Amino acid sequence: MVPMNDTSHAASDRADVLREHGLRATAGRVAALAYIDRHPHVTASDVYQGLRQELPSTSPQAVHNIVQDLHTRGLLRRTDLPDSSGAQYETRTGDNHHHVQCVVCGRVEDVDCVVGHSPCLTPSDDHGMRVFAADVTFRGICRTCEQDRADQPV
Repeated sequence: MVPMNDTSHAASDRADVLREHGLRATAGRVAALAYIDRHPHVTASDVYQGLRQELPSTSPQAVHNIVQDLHTRGLLRRTDLPDSSGAQYETRTGDNHHHVQCVVCGRVEDVDCVVGHSPCLTPSDDHGMRVFAADVTFRGICRTCEQDRADQPV
């Protein structure tokens, strides 16, 4: 399978990946994958806004359906972050990376697992469950926002 987070892939490669996952390679799905490859951590609304010119006949509901289908088939990772305007999607799947989020501007970046093997964390009590993933969101202030705050008069 072609890793989807390599932005050099052509539309035909994305179409092949969609078919490998049991989905028809529609223009909307191919365009959504390409857009999310280039803009990780976006909401369905962001994707819609980014594709409106390329696909003028698409609708917000169609894009919501597309990202849900891609997520269900494992082509997108969905993350629900605090203080976000909605679920965010990215094409980096199949690993157990985490995220860091600026509490001021909302910027989100990937954080690779820092120690051990996935899921990177061991719960104090797993309640009899086999744990296969751990979602961690580090929250802080990015340098740009911190500098902007320092530059503002008191």
